[in-house]
Amino acid sequence: MSKETDVIVDNNLSPDDIYGELYKEVQLKHIFGDTKTFVDCVPKICSKDILKFYNEKKDLSNFDLSKFIHEYFNLPNLVEKNFSSDLTMSTVDHINCLWDILTRPADIPTLESSKIALPYPYIVPGGRFREIFYWDSYFTMLGLSTLPNKLNLIENMIDNFAYLIDKYGFIPNGNRTYFLSRSQPPFFACMIDLLANLNSNPSNIRKKYLSHLHKEYLFWMKGKDELNENEIFNQHVVRINDDKILNRYYDPLTKPRPESFPKEENECKRAKELFGITAEIFYFHNRAACESGWDFSSRWFKDKKSKESNHCGEIVPIDLNCLIYFLEYILSIIYKEINNIELSQLFEQLANSRKQTIQTLFWSNEENFFFDYDPINQCQKEILSLAACYPLFFNIATKEQAHHVYQRLEKDFLKNGGLITTLENTGQQWDSPIGWAPLQWIAFKALQNYGYQQLANQIRSRWLNLNEKIYKQTGKMTEKYNVVDQTQGGGGNYPLQDGFGWTNGVYLRLLQG
Repeated sequence: MSKETDVIVDNNLSPDDIYGELYKEVQLKHIFGDTKTFVDCVPKICSKDILKFYNEKKDLSNFDLSKFIHEYFNLPNLVEKNFSSDLTMSTVDHINCLWDILTRPADIPTLESSKIALPYPYIVPGGRFREIFYWDSYFTMLGLSTLPNKLNLIENMIDNFAYLIDKYGFIPNGNRTYFLSRSQPPFFACMIDLLANLNSNPSNIRKKYLSHLHKEYLFWMKGKDELNENEIFNQHVVRINDDKILNRYYDPLTKPRPESFPKEENECKRAKELFGITAEIFYFHNRAACESGWDFSSRWFKDKKSKESNHCGEIVPIDLNCLIYFLEYILSIIYKEINNIELSQLFEQLANSRKQTIQTLFWSNEENFFFDYDPINQCQKEILSLAACYPLFFNIATKEQAHHVYQRLEKDFLKNGGLITTLENTGQQWDSPIGWAPLQWIAFKALQNYGYQQLANQIRSRWLNLNEKIYKQTGKMTEKYNVVDQTQGGGGNYPLQDGFGWTNGVYLRLLQG
């Protein structure tokens, strides 16, 4: 176990708040091709002095903003900038070489950096993603779990998340100050379960993180007791039919994300023109979709096709509620292990209640599939997506429901390179024709859980073959793949990223079957 850093510099301000006008000018003038670059820069001197010099020089006729930024900031690099692939290596050997490239040591705290210093080593996804990401990390850990010399790194990463829970009360999207308003799909309980099953004394591992699991649960359920009979929503909590409490994705801020400004300003204007959506509402739903990890997808679009019609914050997602179910389930187990029968029974009741709701509220007898739920209109959403695999992944679905999901996956989702994410082709990265490693794993295990090994193996072999084909062509393991036309790219809000943590992790784990 690595030694914890002695001092953590406490600075929660985001770069847009620190640099104000300077931040806006850098982003609006596109000093960098990627809007994430400036917010990841590290100042060479204190921000007060930088702003003082900026205000003194900005109106001079010979002022060069780009030169100014390079003078007073250290620029971030792409994670694998100095790494060169050796195409004579196998895919497995390539991935195992990359672990050291993607691993970061315990952070040295840096004043006024947007990076939140973490006390233990961790793995970053790769490319422009130079920080730990919450839900990515679980799928990265799957690969690490196959390597005996990397098991301590799994515990290091979990300890970092436990540190963040103790510090902030939740796990942010990533260890950046500009991520502190939102989380990501809550896979922390899955991480604990993975680590426990790798340990000779799983109960001890579960007990070690009990307080952190409970704190995360309280974060997702905050506002539950303040919901009155006239309210549907309060923070992450949603009231259904007066008696059921479920969860949604939620970010309280209603302004552009610092790492995506000014692109989102233009999208906001189009949302106003097309749908009459105010800036406040647009950014609210935009940020909720980012917390979902599915940014962006037709799952969240009112018209099924336009990002500007996103209303993610008004949707009760099937996958999120399955994850919260598992958190409740794990808490019930751990409290039983420490003989706290009262809390064990409470969480068992909560988990069972949520399980029954998932089996009914999210299930369509007409379509024979699981869907997200719209609590305002009291109806299911119409988008078919791989999120429907989550009830099978967590053994929530009935056998009959699982059989119908299996049939639909085989009929509509299975393509030459694996599973498409949805059946909609919108140009968004979490829609067709894109496939993602985490969802291939969720579907693979979901089918295994209910005995559909043949289809699970088909998904496995097609996905692994696609990964290997692209690696042989490019020397890269990428963030996402076109599973329909393997000559095409991936769509989305930024160039295709390579590295790539969760792709590497799922590849290694799927090799084991």
